[in-house]
Amino acid sequence: MHDTRRLLAAARGDPGLVVLEGFHALKHALRFGADVLVAATTDPNGLAALAAELAPDLALDGVVEPVQDLGAGAHHTGVVAVARRPAFDPGALGLGRVVLLDAPRHAGNVGAAVRVAAAAGAAGVLVTGGRDPWSAAALRGSAGLHFALPVGPVDAPPGGRPLVAIDPGGAPLGTLPADAVLAFGTERHGLGAGLLARADARVGIPMRPGVSSLNLATAVAVVLYA
Repeated sequence: MHDTRRLLAAARGDPGLVVLEGFHALKHALRFGADVLVAATTDPNGLAALAAELAPDLALDGVVEPVQDLGAGAHHTGVVAVARRPAFDPGALGLGRVVLLDAPRHAGNVGAAVRVAAAAGAAGVLVTGGRDPWSAAALRGSAGLHFALPVGPVDAPPGGRPLVAIDPGGAPLGTLPADAVLAFGTERHGLGAGLLARADARVGIPMRPGVSSLNLATAVAVVLYA
């Protein structure tokens, strides 16, 4: 218990570590190869039941330590873990479309967008604007699916790929290049002028008149699955 609390406290201040809150975050982290340093639960029986129902592919015996207390604000599943944050190289992204979030305002939306991108098989999620895409709130939003694909901060979109701006004034959404960088702005202000100016194409999501915008993660889902 001492090591668990020590690592939890360290992870919240160490940029090389991340805290995973809840069963689903731990489940996805383990499925996608995260280096989990410690995991704990206040409800071993409840965890065993969840694992049997939702993750029979995972062997959690000996991985998760039973503890008496995880402190205030613990996840309702009574599960928490600490993992190493994987290295990130925006120049080494694999094949497929890349999601670029331009200066997002809410970490929860970043996490939700990561979750969609992971499900859709995107090659990565890049974030501009200084917000840490691996924050605790973002990890909660992704349910731990940050470990399923490269996620990290960038100052600009990577070169060598067509840049497609998702913009209300763009052409109707249709087939997009298989290796495109898909740039999404904020709900209020849209994409920054710099990204719009350098985009190779602009496409828009058709919406009913009077509807001004979509939630960021919803927009990412529409475009990736279009």
